Amino acid sequence: MEQKKILIITYYWPPAGGPGVQRWLKFAKYLPDFGWKPVVYTPENPSYPLLDESLMKDVPENIEIVRTKIWEPYQLAEKLNKSNKKFKAGQFDVGKNQSWKSKLSIWVRGNFFIPDARVFWVKPSIQFLEKYLKENKIDTIVTSGPPHSLHLIGLGLKNKFPQLKWIADFRDPWTEISYYKHLKLTKGSDKKHHQLESAVFKNADITLATSYTDAENFRKAGANAVCITNGFDETDASLPINATDNKSTTFTLSYIGVLEQLRNPENLWKALDELVQENTDFAASFKLKFVGRIDDKILHSLENSSLKNHILNLGYLSHSKAVEEMQNSDMLLITNFPNESSRGIIPGKIFEYLSTGKQILSFGPNKADVAKILDETAAGKHFSYNDSDTVKKFILEKFDLWKNGNLIENTQRIEQFSRKNLTQQLAQIL
Repeated sequence: MEQKKILIITYYWPPAGGPGVQRWLKFAKYLPDFGWKPVVYTPENPSYPLLDESLMKDVPENIEIVRTKIWEPYQLAEKLNKSNKKFKAGQFDVGKNQSWKSKLSIWVRGNFFIPDARVFWVKPSIQFLEKYLKENKIDTIVTSGPPHSLHLIGLGLKNKFPQLKWIADFRDPWTEISYYKHLKLTKGSDKKHHQLESAVFKNADITLATSYTDAENFRKAGANAVCITNGFDETDASLPINATDNKSTTFTLSYIGVLEQLRNPENLWKALDELVQENTDFAASFKLKFVGRIDDKILHSLENSSLKNHILNLGYLSHSKAVEEMQNSDMLLITNFPNESSRGIIPGKIFEYLSTGKQILSFGPNKADVAKILDETAAGKHFSYNDSDTVKKFILEKFDLWKNGNLIENTQRIEQFSRKNLTQQLAQIL
């Protein structure tokens, strides 16, 4: 049986680094197993904020990659103001930290480049791909955003080839993203962003979301939306599923990554502080391990509490070393912003955590998508920032299991989040 062809239109492709590139790189890796041959369309001279050569190993050997030149105003913007490099990664200085140059750049970005600064690649890409689609049999196209300009390429091609199946993949929302309100938009620009987003939702055959909440919001806005989350790749050497259990003499709770004040679980520190003071067994065995960058104020307050002798701060480590530290833990901590609007954020780190089989302790808003994942996989528990006694009880339960050698690793129910199984879900949708 001849494989069907899928054209993946993506701005991010190796050697680009960061989480944005991995989603379609992994789909492209596994799609041939399910009867689909991927072809990738990507810029010849992109301006990536991060590079990661190690991702090249996942690019399928004989994959067809089609490239055309892109013109981006970032080269000019970076000459005007060095901090413009942040915008490419969707980061901003907010409030008092903004210089007039930052303010001007943000205003220009939001009002002149709609939806974003890659908009100059849209028309040439539609022209190029119109010719390509006439000469090559393609069954389905995918546009992956952000940058959401790429969805306008899909929109243009759908207008020219109404029979063509089009999937618009939103790795992040468009007008619902947290920094949208910082773009200093005029009424007219805001209207244009919403009209373009709406046109994409209405014309794409399927809109893919990476979280359940995003999919729900997209459906409310008129999209035929389906959620396929991100996941973990079991072939990554750094994710040894079912690693041998080397029970140590310490009961270790680890946080891997950047911890800032906006996501600081003070109720957890309070619960741990009380446990250390009340329970001599717990105090004798407990270790709180940090790998990555922890805000100084958070560290300072912990060092002035009963937890000070229980802290191991390893600082920033390479990814493979960080994963080793995950493996050498008994519980793993993940935190999200407390506000309601963050319910749909599913940090990529949760999937790496899941692949270790360790128990996960999560903090964030009520009814968060992360809670749904932890419930489905029985891999841990999600708490709000107001819970304190329930957190304490949960940790004590796990500690007692650990003490008696019964805290087992749980990897049976996480398979649904492996990249291969997620690709199978995608293939069924296709």
